[in-house]
Amino acid sequence: MFETKTPYKLKIFFILLFFYFPYSCVAQQKFEKAAFYDIMDTGKMQSVDKELDLVKASDIRNKIGYEGALLMKKADLAARPKKKLDLFISGRKLIETALLVDNDNVEFHFLRLTIEEHAPKIVKYHGDIEKDKTIIKNKFKVLSPVVQHAILDYCRQSKVLHVDDLQVQ
Repeated sequence: MFETKTPYKLKIFFILLFFYFPYSCVAQQKFEKAAFYDIMDTGKMQSVDKELDLVKASDIRNKIGYEGALLMKKADLAARPKKKLDLFISGRKLIETALLVDNDNVEFHFLRLTIEEHAPKIVKYHGDIEKDKTIIKNKFKVLSPVVQHAILDYCRQSKVLHVDDLQVQ
């Protein structure tokens, strides 16, 4: 009788380990802005979900801005209109809250600008484009090289923000 319980317990252990392992890997990875911006630019649903899990598990300061941007990216990739709208609204609340907490965060102004520029007119999320553009232009030089690179990459396809607007040397 004892021998039949041991394999059963082992099976349960391995099943739990199998389901726990992906989450433990996410917790061990570190948030990297270069990877974040790559996913924001070209990410698919699965990579957005993984990055969202990574951001949620990280201890970075004011991470709700990154979460909000990822949710809005996920909204762009969702198939059903209701799901798109729900994700967009959730992401909008998070990124706006992050900007209320830290309005001097130029990176979040950049993320909001990228979303505003591509948001459908029906969601009426275009009101801060000029404000965000001005903040990015004025503070571009103080940003980290990774964020500067992301902004310069974005300028290539943007109708609002151009490399000439930035004080690039």
